[in-house]
Amino acid sequence: MIFAEGDPGDRVFIIVAGKVKISLRGPSGRTNLRAIMGPTDVFGELAVFDAGPRTCTATAITDVRTMWLDRATLRAWMTERPTIAEQLLQVLSRRLRNTDDELVELVSSDVAARVARQLLLLGGRFGVPDGDALRVAHELSQDEMAQLVGADRTSVNRALRNFASRGWIVLEGKAVLIVDPRALARRAAVRGRAGAPSSRRRRPLRATA
Repeated sequence: MIFAEGDPGDRVFIIVAGKVKISLRGPSGRTNLRAIMGPTDVFGELAVFDAGPRTCTATAITDVRTMWLDRATLRAWMTERPTIAEQLLQVLSRRLRNTDDELVELVSSDVAARVARQLLLLGGRFGVPDGDALRVAHELSQDEMAQLVGADRTSVNRALRNFASRGWIVLEGKAVLIVDPRALARRAAVRGRAGAPSSRRRRPLRATA
């Protein structure tokens, strides 16, 4: 574990190699997986702006190498080089936009559509060409994949098996081979249980702290 929810937040991390999962615990005690991060990704950035405790937990899911900067050093650097502050604000902006998009996805798409979208996102971030397919070593357990999608494990496994039976993917433990990304993209675009668009709602947005 790199840091836990509630720990003092005094530094920002940059991933050099490996993967890190960002999770938080909801009011019911259920763990929610918020993101999978890889090389060049920044996390713990809220520590730059306030001295509050960490709002999430960061855990390595592979061998990981990180660099870090403490708050005082980074803030001094930002003062000397305003472009660094701009880049960090861009990180925050992208993260907030992604969080908003996830809410829209959660309230307007069925489980299968959300699974398809997550597979495509993971493929775009971590996929490696394998012949005509894309191999994605996501390193997630079935429970973690369900948390990432925002659904129960049974429903997520049902969607994955359905995609596999259609020849869109091949399941390989903690990896998946994406064979037909266009089919996944079409399925990810389906809105609502009957395929009808749902009204857009919004929720408070989160960065990682």
